[in-house]
Amino acid sequence: MPSLSIARAANAAFSPSYLPTAIFVGGTSGIGQAMAEAFARYTKGNAHIILCGRNREAAEKIIATFPKPTTSHPAARHEFVQCDAALMRNVHATTSSLLERLSKVNFLVLSPGFFNVKGRDELPEGIDGRLGLHYYARWKFTHDLLPLLKNASDAGDDAKMMTILGAGAGGKIDLGILSSSRTYPSAVRTPLVQPDNRALRPLVGGLMALMSPLTTSAGDCAEYMLWALLDCGPGAQRRDSKGDDIGKKRYYGSEEAKERLWEHTIAEMNRVIGANP
Repeated sequence: MPSLSIARAANAAFSPSYLPTAIFVGGTSGIGQAMAEAFARYTKGNAHIILCGRNREAAEKIIATFPKPTTSHPAARHEFVQCDAALMRNVHATTSSLLERLSKVNFLVLSPGFFNVKGRDELPEGIDGRLGLHYYARWKFTHDLLPLLKNASDAGDDAKMMTILGAGAGGKIDLGILSSSRTYPSAVRTPLVQPDNRALRPLVGGLMALMSPLTTSAGDCAEYMLWALLDCGPGAQRRDSKGDDIGKKRYYGSEEAKERLWEHTIAEMNRVIGANP
C-alpha cells in the first residue's frame, strides 16, 4: 500500500499524451465527486469530464471549481449529464445519448448509491432501489459503454473502468435471492451514509463522528482510488480502500455463480427495457 503522499505524487505525475475523456457516474457527491475533483486538478482541467447524476445544481457548483482548460483541443470541456440511475430506462437513455455523441471513453468511474434502513424498496420497474444503483445501473453503464472504452484502447489510450463498493467486504452469493441485497458499502465518510429518515440523521452523524479515526475522508479515499485506477494494468482487479490489489481475497465468484448472475441480469434488462439491453 502506498502512503497517501506517494499516491498523491503518482496521481500528480499523470500526464497523458492524449486528451482524456472521463465519466463519473455518482460524481455529484461523496467519493465520485472527490475523484472527479482530483482528476480535474491533476489534468489541470485539460480533459473532457462528465459528471453524471441527479443533482444539476450540485454538479454545476462542482464543475465551477475545476481548473479551466488551457488547451485549444475542442473536446476539452466539463459537463453534467442528468440521470436518475435508480431506473434502468433512464440509464438506457443516458448511455444511448453518450454512444451517439462520444467517440471514446478513457475512464469510467461508477459510485452511485444511497443508504437506507428500510430493507427492500421496490421501484416502478420492479427492482429494489439500492440494488438498482449498486448493481444493475453499474452493470448497464459498463455493458453499454464498452464500445467507447474499446475505441480508446484501439487508439492506444487508457481504457479503464472502476466500480466502487467495498471490494472484499461482501459475502457468498445466494443464487436463490438474486433480486435482493444484503450488502452495504464500506466505511467512508460520505453523504451515502446519511439515512433517508431525517430523524435518524443526528444519530448516524454522531456514530460517524465517533468512528472518524477508523474511517477515511472522501478526499483521501479518492486519492487512493484514483491511484488504483491509473496504476492498474490489463484485466480485472479487485482493490481495497487503500488501492491495494486484494486478488481473490473474500471472492465468491464461482463459475456457476457468475454464469447465473449474468443470465439473471440479461433477463432483468430484457424485462425492463426490452430486447438487446
